[in-house]
Amino acid sequence: MRILLTGTSGQLGHALLPRLPATAIVHAPQRAELDLSNATQLRQCITDFKPDLIINPAAYTAVDLAESDEDTVHAINTLAPAILAEEARKLGAGLIHYSTDYVFAGDKKDAEGNWLPYVENDATAPLNLYGWTKLAGEEAIIASGCQHLILRTSWVYSNFGKNFFLTMLKLARERDQLRVVNDQWGTPNSADWLATTTCEILAQLQQSKDAMSWWQELGGVYHLSVTGATNWFDFATAIIELADQQNKLGKFAPQISGIPASEYPVPARRPHNSLLSTGKLQAAFGLSIPDWRIPLDACMQSVQAPAFASPHTTTQAQGQTT
Repeated sequence: MRILLTGTSGQLGHALLPRLPATAIVHAPQRAELDLSNATQLRQCITDFKPDLIINPAAYTAVDLAESDEDTVHAINTLAPAILAEEARKLGAGLIHYSTDYVFAGDKKDAEGNWLPYVENDATAPLNLYGWTKLAGEEAIIASGCQHLILRTSWVYSNFGKNFFLTMLKLARERDQLRVVNDQWGTPNSADWLATTTCEILAQLQQSKDAMSWWQELGGVYHLSVTGATNWFDFATAIIELADQQNKLGKFAPQISGIPASEYPVPARRPHNSLLSTGKLQAAFGLSIPDWRIPLDACMQSVQAPAFASPHTTTQAQGQTT
């Protein structure tokens, strides 16, 4: 199998690369080699390599910057997936593409006002430009008629790149007090777990006797996520508690308090409910899905303890919400 993997400078692409089948011929161009906003370069890359499978975790994920960078976010999140899908269809190749909880408005509740997880066919209504461009990318892939899996996920973190996990760990080492949003709910997903689970699905494809039938039966949109619900404040608390238990702070753990999102204004609106139902995924692929705290513990174990204690400071810091 020939696999084209994009986005290896990002969290998920970085996690996927070492986990792809050892028997596969993998082409994983760096950003300098493949600019997803360059349509001509993207088409040429696919034409030259002729993949059997394209895996596309690459995306413009700077949610706030996207609000003032419409052309770039549209090119990467909408036009690039459309091109990948079109070229995949021409080659008869499959496409695994990652999308986001931000395609939803984040207001799904039951009659008592409790947040309900979104299922795949719930109505979409993004709140920001990032969400709209990701939704348009999904729609372009589906319209192309290519063999595809669109895997929506949420709150991705890892011990690599820029993410909430590493930001909270850094701030916890530097400061004595933190303030983090507590009224936005979702499920944190380790990039390592997402990559491992993707490869479990890929193994099922490789083991099938008829790949075309496999795609026809199982292709479509799925929610890929671990289980459980939390908010950014509780997620930050769990990160700091684990870091403290595993001696990864180098100082006393900071005090942490919760604040409403209204006290932490940002350019792009965020959904209050990012919960995703994984019932369809489990039924289709028979996967065992852990609680979100289990991959978090594994991620923390991979973090190196600081070489020396950080100085205390009384400056307060608000946790990021992306």
